[in-house]
Amino acid sequence: MTIEGTATEGELLAAVTDLGSALRELVGATVTTTVPAAELRSAAVAVREVTARLSAARRSRDQLPALDDPAQARRVFNPVSGVGSPLAPPLVIRREDGGVVSEVTLGLAYEGPPSYVHGGMSALLMDQLLGSAAIAAGLWGMTARLELDYRRPVPLETALVLRAAVSGNTGRKTVITGTIALATAPDQPLVQAHGVFVTPRPEQVAAYFSAITDATGRPTPPGRPGDATGVVDRPR
Repeated sequence: MTIEGTATEGELLAAVTDLGSALRELVGATVTTTVPAAELRSAAVAVREVTARLSAARRSRDQLPALDDPAQARRVFNPVSGVGSPLAPPLVIRREDGGVVSEVTLGLAYEGPPSYVHGGMSALLMDQLLGSAAIAAGLWGMTARLELDYRRPVPLETALVLRAAVSGNTGRKTVITGTIALATAPDQPLVQAHGVFVTPRPEQVAAYFSAITDATGRPTPPGRPGDATGVVDRPR
């Protein structure tokens, strides 16, 4: 498939992935560097030059990226799993034991208390994983309630394992639970999450997403909108 007549989908995905990786490296360096102020100012000039180049052509908030397919839960700029997002770790989420699982090591860009993960980041990761568990179970919905129990601080630069699974479904409401734990102690949760996801009624979907277009500007309201990522069926 050719995107906008200039590159194949594979070529564009490779370029987006490469840029996302480079930007994550930049973010990591930015929050750990100890170079002098003059070097920081020089770097800021260089970054703004690149920003100007990338801003030469931009999409609006209602326009999907060319690589996105919400119906297939493919979101390349998702802030948790998107390969093109400088905000994302990014997570790779896969099916396992009736739910979903992912491993991640978070760097200093996600710091809250010194040397530990920001609590809001834990909530973001759990929201994403719970939504993916719904998709893996053949369900979908938007977050209606998310509750977290922070049992112990989550350390930075330490291998973590995240899990989630559907615990109940009634009509449009799905209940999902999840955990964050050390990869070396997966059965001792540092964070426990409980979420309620609700499938919007058709009229709500229309009201929320009727303005969405595809990358060419053609109206493309998604039938199953969501920010959760799809899951990988094969083991790592």
